[in-house]
Amino acid sequence: MRDRIIEIIGTHGKNQGALIPVLKAVQRMNPRQYIPQEASQLVARIMGLRESEVYEVVSFYGEFSETPRAEHVIKICDSTVCRVNHHRELVDILEHTLGIRVGEASRDGKFFLEYSPCFGACDVAPALRIDDKVYGNLDRDKLEAILEAYRR
Repeated sequence: MRDRIIEIIGTHGKNQGALIPVLKAVQRMNPRQYIPQEASQLVARIMGLRESEVYEVVSFYGEFSETPRAEHVIKICDSTVCRVNHHRELVDILEHTLGIRVGEASRDGKFFLEYSPCFGACDVAPALRIDDKVYGNLDRDKLEAILEAYRR
């Protein structure tokens, strides 16, 4: 882990403005899509930051997690626009299809389901994001096809 984090910081730089891209890359390198405390401490030490500065960023942004999730993180937009456009139906489909509730990981470790504040996809509401890819104008058929593609 140490060598990979050193490489990531070498790519992005040690200035404080590079912290978010560094943390995103550190989180992506973990198969369960989270930033362990040891990784945060190492990032702080290498970048010359206080651990509290790194922790503030990790704990503030919904993009980051300190607890293990899964290979693919499904973020359901919980904005007013998505709620008005029946995002609850998407949640029901996801929970039923994956056999989990929001805040849980699937047994196979493939999917983690969580709500997210608006991520700017109001024009295609209801929307969700899987990892870094946004999907919108969703219905049951589209959603099931998308999940199937990630299962492969």
